[in-house]
Amino acid sequence: MNAQTERLTYQGAEGAIEIARDLPAEGQARRGVAVIAHPHPLYGGTLDNKVVQTLARAFVACGFVALRFNFRGVGGSSGVYDEGRGELQDMLAVVQQAAPDGPIALAGFSFGAFVASHALAQLWGEGRVERAILVGTACSRFTVAEVPQDAHEGTLVIHGEHDETVPLTSVMDWARPQQLPVTVVPGSGHFFHGQLPLLKNLAMRHLRP
Repeated sequence: MNAQTERLTYQGAEGAIEIARDLPAEGQARRGVAVIAHPHPLYGGTLDNKVVQTLARAFVACGFVALRFNFRGVGGSSGVYDEGRGELQDMLAVVQQAAPDGPIALAGFSFGAFVASHALAQLWGEGRVERAILVGTACSRFTVAEVPQDAHEGTLVIHGEHDETVPLTSVMDWARPQQLPVTVVPGSGHFFHGQLPLLKNLAMRHLRP
């Protein structure tokens, strides 16, 4: 993402998990650790995805250490695709090693948002999740977890009006029974081409203390 991006290796159930870590500016107060999940591994999703990088920049600007990681079987991460089950294990392993005690934030894009929803559901009871951001959530393709009721205020759901990969209607069908608000970006497709600065601003607005 920038010259200061650190490349690390964590350990997961299948072996190595490749990590890219970005730190807030020197002297900036650190609010916690954000773990960000990338799109579908079988369709070119990696930790270098532009939306994932945009989310990392937003977290860093707001005082979080941002960790992007490759799911199993992608880049330098060991293992093979596991339909979301193993990928959830990967995300939880990153959280445990990066922030075993302190405050955390969770985020994901597309397939990564599906995985992040299950991480949020599992970790919310620990009282450490400060914020969550789900972008282009793959509701039409996977069973996305419900957002815990008391986590609604700290959770931002963003979707493109003209998402060609995950129809907006599928996200509304998931959000409606929960009465969970969805922020719709007018005219945007799945990858937010030309609208990444807006995406970053929406994320930063949500992350401000």
